[in-house]
Amino acid sequence: MKKITFKLVQLITGALLLLLSGNQLFAQSKAVVGFRFMPTISSLKLQTSSGGTVKSQAVLGFGIGGVVGFNFTEHVAVQAEIMYNSLSQKYKTTNEENQINLKYINVPVLLSLNTGRYNPINANVVLGPQVGFSIGSSLSSSGSDTAQAVLAVRKSDFGFAYGAGVDFGLNPKKSFRLAIGFRGVYGLFDIASTNQSTTTNSYYIVDKSNIQTYAAYVGVNFLF
Repeated sequence: MKKITFKLVQLITGALLLLLSGNQLFAQSKAVVGFRFMPTISSLKLQTSSGGTVKSQAVLGFGIGGVVGFNFTEHVAVQAEIMYNSLSQKYKTTNEENQINLKYINVPVLLSLNTGRYNPINANVVLGPQVGFSIGSSLSSSGSDTAQAVLAVRKSDFGFAYGAGVDFGLNPKKSFRLAIGFRGVYGLFDIASTNQSTTTNSYYIVDKSNIQTYAAYVGVNFLF
């Protein structure tokens, strides 16, 4: 998976550099800089010590980060984001209450289709690939189950991001904008790592699982 993810990152980076290196196209572009706050819920498949499915409950997490993009026309743009995401999931076993916490730096690269970037009200849809990098994970338990759950995830992830939103011009030039909307991400790879050794009394809590996230967002955009 690491080799596949690295090649995908190279392809995405190369495509962006190619787009931005055309002087004529770049000269016609309008820059976009923004900030986002994203209350987020996640869906993650968990398993029991015997390999059965654990019924889990999503915990409200969040994402926060920045947006940089270019408007090639009033209706077509490309944007890259860097988001810190904190995701959590709760589940219960016979004698324990547990919570999984995952932290990622996610970098989506999105095509944005707009009704009109400088209109007083602009509706948009976005879609594109997302690369994620795990920067931490933890499992907290309160109880005394005989079998011990082990949380181990891969260092990187790759998924497909999609969403829709509306932004509103807040100044006379319509260059300072309030943005609200929805963002979903579907992970394309299994995030579980099984390289860590386990004992007869331990098991991987995450196995053959893809992350799915659903978020609302609010933020501001500055058009230049």
